[in-house]
Amino acid sequence: MNHFLDIHTTAPEDLRQMLDQGLAMKRARAGRPKGAPDDDQPLKDRMVALIFEKPSTRTRVSFDVGVRQMGGQTMVLSGKEMQLGHGETIADTARVLSRYVDLIMLRTFEEQTLQEMAEYATVPVINGLTNRTHPCQIMADVMTFEEHRGPITGRKVVWAGDGNNVCASWMHAAGQLGFDFTFTGPSQLDPEPEWQGLVRDRGARFAIERDPVKAVEGADVVVADTWVSMHDSQSSKERRHNLLRGYQVNEALMAHAKPEALFMHCLPAHREDEVTSAVMDGPNSVIFDEAENRLHAQKAVLRWCLGL
Repeated sequence: MNHFLDIHTTAPEDLRQMLDQGLAMKRARAGRPKGAPDDDQPLKDRMVALIFEKPSTRTRVSFDVGVRQMGGQTMVLSGKEMQLGHGETIADTARVLSRYVDLIMLRTFEEQTLQEMAEYATVPVINGLTNRTHPCQIMADVMTFEEHRGPITGRKVVWAGDGNNVCASWMHAAGQLGFDFTFTGPSQLDPEPEWQGLVRDRGARFAIERDPVKAVEGADVVVADTWVSMHDSQSSKERRHNLLRGYQVNEALMAHAKPEALFMHCLPAHREDEVTSAVMDGPNSVIFDEAENRLHAQKAVLRWCLGL
């Protein structure tokens, strides 16, 4: 049984298998209707629980469609429906769900909730997002980069903005897949020291550069994310905008990266805040390929978890 909890806890060879398989499955579906089943039905007669303590568009739809394309069925549950960790312990919920379903995908707030679910479940558990990491997104992002530019090993990835959960999983991928990672943003929003150490300990090059122009020099891809969360207060939003205003990804900044440098964003985006529409809609933007590739990368993750 394989849990997919974080990129840095998954062996590099397994990550490579999933990335290659995701791309192969995408190519196999070229030109087919979205609702058409895959020729291969590895999830036939399988039931997957999709649990959302945090709301979602891309995660919910991509997992639901992916399971159905591979012949399985889904049960979508919200945090309100489950009262996860309130009316019943997470451990007991994990034990009960494991009697009903073949796999659990959990999108939650606290990392500890995910870890406890995995500890007590007797079926595989997938991290659909926590406040600390977002591995499924980065599997889609790496797959997207390689689809457009070839192997990511040895390339330079630059993150502009807040060292958040998506940034953390990019750093994990740098350590596992061997590419350079540069963070540019205010010191108050630096990535966790633990993740900085992890990247360096695994032999990848990690740097912090406060000047965004210097940071993107030689970049193969520039990545941004929203500056604010739906849960942030108005005062927090204003403070973050003031801190991050100088790290907006715009055409002037992208001009200092490689001419062929890609722009990525996990979406949803706040246009004209962290990134301008000119960049989002420009020729080097692959943001909608990223969104599509959540489907294909996660199908490969599902298969790996179930050993299929």
